[in-house]
Amino acid sequence: MSKVSILLKNALVVALILGIGLAAFPATRVFAAGLNDPSNPPGDHPKVDALLEKIWAREQTLYQRQNDRLAKADEFFARVQSGIDKATAKGYDASGVQAALDALEAAVDAARPIHENAASIIAAHAGFDANGKVTDRAQAHETVKLLGHSLRDSHNTVADPFKALREAVKAFREAHKPANP
Repeated sequence: MSKVSILLKNALVVALILGIGLAAFPATRVFAAGLNDPSNPPGDHPKVDALLEKIWAREQTLYQRQNDRLAKADEFFARVQSGIDKATAKGYDASGVQAALDALEAAVDAARPIHENAASIIAAHAGFDANGKVTDRAQAHETVKLLGHSLRDSHNTVADPFKALREAVKAFREAHKPANP
C-alpha cells in the first residue's frame, strides 16, 4: 500500500469515529419546563375527581357497616355471655372463652372513640359537597386518607380479639363435643 492510501484510510477511520461520537450527542439543547409552562396546564382532572368520589362513597359504606356492627356488639356480647353461663352451669370450664370475650369487649370499647373520629370526618366532609362531589381536590384527598386510616385503625383494634374469641369458641366446642354412639 502506498503512503497516500494509508493516509486516506486513517483519515476515513478518524472521520468515522468522530461521526459516531458526535451522533451520540443531541444537536440541540433541551430545557426543563418552567413552573408556569402552558403546555401542560394543571386544569381539571375528571378521572382523579371521579376516583376520589368513588373512594369517598366506598369508605362511607365501610363506615356504615362498621357502625352497624358496633351498634350490635352489646347484643352479641350478651348472647356469648349467655352461652358461657350455660356451659359453666353444666360444669364445663369456659374460662378461655370468657377471657377472649372480655378482651373483645375491651377492644370494642377502645375502637368506639376511633370510630367516632371517623364519624366527625364524614360529618365535616372537607373537600366534598353534600352529594359527595369533589369541591377541593387537595382537601378531598386528605379527607379520604384520614377517613381510611381511622376506619382501618378501628377495624384493626377489634380484628385480633374477635379472631381470638372465634378460636376460643372453636377450641371449647372441640373439647366438649358430645359423644355420638
